[in-house]
Amino acid sequence: MTSKEIAIKTIEQLPEDATWEDIQERINFIAAVRKGLGELDAGKGVAHDKVKEEFAEWLTK
Repeated sequence: MTSKEIAIKTIEQLPEDATWEDIQERINFIAAVRKGLGELDAGKGVAHDKVKEEFAEWLTK
């Protein structure tokens, strides 16, 4: 599915009274998720254990 097709489908799923801000927020969210998934596919993800370590550090500070 192309980006345009995803954007159209996303907008169609919003309620009829959606504002421009609602549309922009949803499109930005979908774009960010797709970007993140692409990074994961490219091997740019962070290992689960590393994330757990970082959270543990943040929570103890």
